[in-house]
Amino acid sequence: MTDEYMAFFRDDTRFDIRRQALHSLATAAMSDVERAHFYGLPAGCRMREGAKIISPENLVIGENVWIGENAILDASGGLEIGSNTSIGLGVYLWTHDSHKLNLAGDNTPERRDMIRRRRTKIGNNCFIAGPSVVMPGAIVGDNCVIAPLSMVKKNLPEGTVHAPYRDFMKLEQRLEELEREMAELKKD
Repeated sequence: MTDEYMAFFRDDTRFDIRRQALHSLATAAMSDVERAHFYGLPAGCRMREGAKIISPENLVIGENVWIGENAILDASGGLEIGSNTSIGLGVYLWTHDSHKLNLAGDNTPERRDMIRRRRTKIGNNCFIAGPSVVMPGAIVGDNCVIAPLSMVKKNLPEGTVHAPYRDFMKLEQRLEELEREMAELKKD
């Protein structure tokens, strides 16, 4: 490479950041199984293109896990995913929260100590449809289904079907019902 191109690469870039970028480039042409093997995931795991694992050294993952396109698995605070679980397209599993850096006006690498990290756990035999978000510290029990467009910010017991949009739609229908009833009362 010429000096012109080398000028873009900084000597102070952390190795883990550089490794993450190289892994993304190296796996672009791989199959789902090859990509999972490259990341050292257990037997039967598959990982679609565009999926990303942040801090893979903090990821504990079972067998036969499917990770969909553009899913982000943030393991920086510790992430555990049970066997036979599907992580859908565009699902974000978070284990850290860095908003304090911004509120303090000090969003610099030197202030990483302000990042709050909490272990997140997904059980066995779960299905998380995308796009959805699981917030830092949430624990999802075994055999749970998380519907599309969901946000999980508290623990879900085993066997839960989490579909907050469905509850919202019920509230919306009830509101429409009440508005019709009020309109009828005004006519009388």
